[in-house]
Amino acid sequence: MGRFTQGFYGYAFALLFCLALVGIFLLITPQSRTPHIPRVDYSLTVSNLRRAAPYEVRAPEPVPAGWTPNSSEVDQDKYVTWRLGFATAKGSHALLAQSDEPGQEFANRLANSDKVIGSRQIGGQTWQQRFRQDKNQRTLVSLQPGVTVVVTGLADWDELTQLASSLKAQPRLTTTPAPPGGATPSPIPS
Repeated sequence: MGRFTQGFYGYAFALLFCLALVGIFLLITPQSRTPHIPRVDYSLTVSNLRRAAPYEVRAPEPVPAGWTPNSSEVDQDKYVTWRLGFATAKGSHALLAQSDEPGQEFANRLANSDKVIGSRQIGGQTWQQRFRQDKNQRTLVSLQPGVTVVVTGLADWDELTQLASSLKAQPRLTTTPAPPGGATPSPIPS
């Protein structure tokens, strides 16, 4: 028995034994076949943007059924821009973006196109439709005073319309809540 556990043969046996254990472990361990989609909570971002953005922030209220918010990014360098990404119920991707960047440059950049192919009435507002065929990218653009709102992605038109119709304007916050005792609130510094 001593020769079997020593030297090259002992090493080879121990290695094969460990590999067999790993193989058995992988076979009997349940594995999920569904992809894991990270979920982000963007409620704090909306609260902060209601104070920082010079426009009324639009946020989905409620998020369409079966959709998962999976990314949220704010850029406040020159303009206040917010991007909120979603995995749709059909497993596609959609992005809500809004900015106070003037002109159409913001919309053109996010749509990867400056060509308007039509329009849709959503929630009483006219949204431009854009389509970039080589990227299979559909985009809805709403140009409003002080803010451009873009809904774009690989999602189909119905999904993008569903996201756009779920958007509700969040009133700007310009003061802090009154402290206990009824003292007068002070303005939030910029």
